[in-house]
Amino acid sequence: MTTVSDVCRHVRSKNAGPYWVTFDLFFKDPEAFAKYSDSPALGPDLLHQLFGAEPALVKRFSVPSLNVVKISYARATPQGGEVERDMHCGQQFVRLLDVQLD
Repeated sequence: MTTVSDVCRHVRSKNAGPYWVTFDLFFKDPEAFAKYSDSPALGPDLLHQLFGAEPALVKRFSVPSLNVVKISYARATPQGGEVERDMHCGQQFVRLLDVQLD
């Protein structure tokens, strides 16, 4: 099975303002991007399962010239809440690394 960490040279997560979280997947090469960038495994259902994201509020953008896919979802609560453990969402990407793409 091929995982995100197998085909991406870099994966990061970050807050995209106080209401959104964004993941950037930098694929290793154009071939990996072409084969896996549209993988259904990286769809709204995965983000719901891993992060509790509302599937209807998941956005996905492909940037073929950079071999990058950006996936964003709306936070359930605004950034900086009382129980916030990762206010800048810099560690959220870790859960994506072992996601199987095929």
